[in-house]
Amino acid sequence: MKKSTLVPVILCGGSGTRLWPLSRVAYPKQFVEFQKGQTLFKSTLKRVAGLSNVGNPIVVCNKDHRFLAKRDLDDLSCHGSIIVEPVAKNTAPAIALAAFEAVKSDPDAVLLILPSDHSIEGRTAFVKAVEDSVLLAESSYLVTFGIRPTGPETGFGYIEKGDPISEGNFKVKRFVEKPVLAKAKEMLEDGGYYWNSGMFVFKASCYLDALKSFAPEIFDHCRKAMKNQTVANGFISPNSDAMGECPSNSIDYAVMEKTAKAAVLPLNVVWNDLGAWNAMHAVSEKDTDNNTQIGDALSISCVNCYIHSSSRLVSAIGMRDVAIVETSDAVLVAPLSRVQEVKNVVTKLKETNRTEAVLPPVVQRPWGTYESIAYGEHYQSKRIIVNPGGALSLQLHHRRSEHWTVVRGTAEITVGDKVVTCSANESVYIPAETVHRLVNRTHIPVVIIEVQCGDYLGEDDIVRIEDIYARS
Repeated sequence: MKKSTLVPVILCGGSGTRLWPLSRVAYPKQFVEFQKGQTLFKSTLKRVAGLSNVGNPIVVCNKDHRFLAKRDLDDLSCHGSIIVEPVAKNTAPAIALAAFEAVKSDPDAVLLILPSDHSIEGRTAFVKAVEDSVLLAESSYLVTFGIRPTGPETGFGYIEKGDPISEGNFKVKRFVEKPVLAKAKEMLEDGGYYWNSGMFVFKASCYLDALKSFAPEIFDHCRKAMKNQTVANGFISPNSDAMGECPSNSIDYAVMEKTAKAAVLPLNVVWNDLGAWNAMHAVSEKDTDNNTQIGDALSISCVNCYIHSSSRLVSAIGMRDVAIVETSDAVLVAPLSRVQEVKNVVTKLKETNRTEAVLPPVVQRPWGTYESIAYGEHYQSKRIIVNPGGALSLQLHHRRSEHWTVVRGTAEITVGDKVVTCSANESVYIPAETVHRLVNRTHIPVVIIEVQCGDYLGEDDIVRIEDIYARS
């Protein structure tokens, strides 16, 4: 009997607003380096590497984050497919897109559905649970992993186990929404409930069959979207019209709560969904006073604190049970007991059109990065790094001029109908309404200082004429 290929499907659609200011709309938590060189997405990719009979992963993300996903895949030399959702429609459609993609090459493919932002300690137990879940999936079960509660948690959904299927595996009796504290305590004492991990294993064909039965509109629109997909620069783009009409729903509501083939498999690991700063504190290294200190941080007489510095010294005296998170453009201070409310800060920032809600201090682009280093009325200065082989789009601006000074490397710069080569300490002037581009054809990064002058300096004042990354 042919053993089914296990295809990891990694969902990268979250925004992580409760981990602001490190997590931003344009740079969500799964792609943030909370520790140097390590992102949550990379950790997820490493987690599935080496599983038995595992295939290349399928990553589902939105348009704005596709290059971040590719960056991390490339860093790990991981050959995966990236499906770019034209519009976010929750987990049921996202998984359907991956399922349609998987069955094209293997009709019997088994999918391992993983959020990209979880922390799991206990590799051996994880591998064993996945192997056991594949056996259930090959018997047409839709398997979810349950985490044994360690306390009366009100921030997670729960799963009540039903009749046993085999030793240690159970049918799902019911799903329970995030409970109030009294109900959470009751379920903890009962012992028959697990935290809903949001991780699943099932045959792609079985999921699609269930979706067709219980959510036919989602099935039809996702099938149409994948049938009419486009592929460019290695990204799979489902048809935007079909996805625009697709209902939005979670896999729990659309399928798992309706099917008679739902199974729960207990996962005996240390698990956390890293949804807020208290969760980050729980999984991070601590000192003798239970403080986590990351970056240039100094604490005196502090107890049970999470202190994260990104760009400067952060010092704290006599603090207890607080999170202090610093970036070059924002600082958060909040009791650990109230970090779920950080999302309210992001909401207020969006309401007032503050860029701190959306853009991180260092903005990632497919060609490299940029950061604002000075800003005032009618001017802005940026540090721009263009990676080897990277190229800015051929573009123009209506309302600003720019002055580029190369401080490292050698750049090929187009200004109007001229192409010049500039090295360190050389510069060019780009008037408004002038077509321009920078290309790095060398093997080292090019670093330039850009000075913008004009009556409007917003990022939307850009007209792309040509772009090797197929951005609009």
